[in-house]
Amino acid sequence: MTFDNASQEAPAEGARLTAAQIFAVAHATGEDELKRSSVGLALSGVAAGLGMGLTGLGAATILAAVGPEAPAAHLLAALLYPIGFIVVVMGRAQLFTENTLFPVLVVLATKKHIVKTLRLWVIVFAANILGALLFAVLVMKTPALSADLREALSILGEKTVGSGDFAQIFFSGIIGGWIIALMAWLVSAARHSIGQIVIVYLTTFVVGAAGLAHCIAGSGEALAAMLDGRITAGEYGMWLAAAALGNIVGGVLIVSLLNYGQVMGSGRDIERAGQTLDEVVQDSSDRHEKERNGERPDDA
Repeated sequence: MTFDNASQEAPAEGARLTAAQIFAVAHATGEDELKRSSVGLALSGVAAGLGMGLTGLGAATILAAVGPEAPAAHLLAALLYPIGFIVVVMGRAQLFTENTLFPVLVVLATKKHIVKTLRLWVIVFAANILGALLFAVLVMKTPALSADLREALSILGEKTVGSGDFAQIFFSGIIGGWIIALMAWLVSAARHSIGQIVIVYLTTFVVGAAGLAHCIAGSGEALAAMLDGRITAGEYGMWLAAAALGNIVGGVLIVSLLNYGQVMGSGRDIERAGQTLDEVVQDSSDRHEKERNGERPDDA
């Protein structure tokens, strides 16, 4: 599947992008990411893992101030949960859950590049976890933070990992993965930075406020809890596997496949995005006329 220039033309000021135009932007982003070197992906992934630590740190700051047992403490903490996502998304660092959308759309549209996508997933996932571990070491094993703040971050990590059994975390991860991949789709539709920031904030606030599993955002605080002795490596590994699998299912099945389907459902939506309504009606009329005459439509 190729994308003509018309499908990627920006609409008039104030007009929204069509689904086909959003798809074209996301597809181009996916191609750019698949072309990056392994070293570039890894370094960007480590930066994202570190940056996502700000999600836990921001939430822990509020918990330390109001106390983890205060009414609505975790809802208040969720107000700063989006910080890490804003930093990573706006900085264009490689976040694993965003990549359940962009390169997957390339695979769906071209029917190839599966190996390149798996390479990207493995590198970025490992680099994100390494970045999260570096964050945890920095905040828990140095005197950078106060004891109260370290304790609040550790409590957050313990709560994250202990939020349920494998099945509960997996299905929570599906919803979390759906929301984050949807965020990536919506950010592709926004044409101004302030709009992108608002989208990131609102969608990721829901993830934090609802306590949904996100394999990278939760890893910073979970690894902090592990270094603090509140959870074991095995408990973290179980949570990570369940959250990551859920995030993949939610992002790929609910967002990537559905948005691919809505754009490519008829097989001609990308072409039609560059036409006026009258041209589409005339094209359909011509096709029907050819079919009635026993001729084969040109694009059949």
